Amino acid sequence: MVSEDSDAYHFSPTPHVPNSILPVLIYRNMLPANPTAASTRDALEKNSWLQGGVFKTYRAHHFHSVTHECYAIFKGSSRLLLGRGPLDDPNDGGIEVDVSVGDIIVLPVREHITLIAGVSHCSVDSEGDYEYVGLYPKGSPHWDNNFCKADATETAEKARNARNVPIPEYDPIYGQDGPLVEIWKNAATAVT
Repeated sequence: MVSEDSDAYHFSPTPHVPNSILPVLIYRNMLPANPTAASTRDALEKNSWLQGGVFKTYRAHHFHSVTHECYAIFKGSSRLLLGRGPLDDPNDGGIEVDVSVGDIIVLPVREHITLIAGVSHCSVDSEGDYEYVGLYPKGSPHWDNNFCKADATETAEKARNARNVPIPEYDPIYGQDGPLVEIWKNAATAVT
């Protein structure tokens, strides 16, 4: 665990969502008071996580197979569903988490041998004109959206894409060799 103000969540694969051997990390209340999109971007880009856009509530279940993703919430709040797609049994994993202004959530992509990757996420409900900056590790390709409705063959293909996504050298908050780097490296080596 990074600190008492952070959370880590592990998810097993489902028939339609590869998920990841790396935990989703949520850093609580990390942004300075009264953040804006610009101040949020500036705070995290210095740590080699680059802005891909400013987004609002996104209700479609999806995962990425080519890059890790960081949400930096600078306005409002949202309840996110993590680790389960729309075709999965509601009792088959997944969790709802609340995020709000100042929170940072980092969604991993990674596969190891037969373990597959890409954590599903979507907004279930939002308040207060919810907005966040989406950031991606420097050098990452543009994200892909996979909507958790593919068959097992296509889901496995997306998982193979994730095999080559490296663990970033920088934590979006703490910089080079920050807690995220150590936590994810430890998770990756625990299955070898």
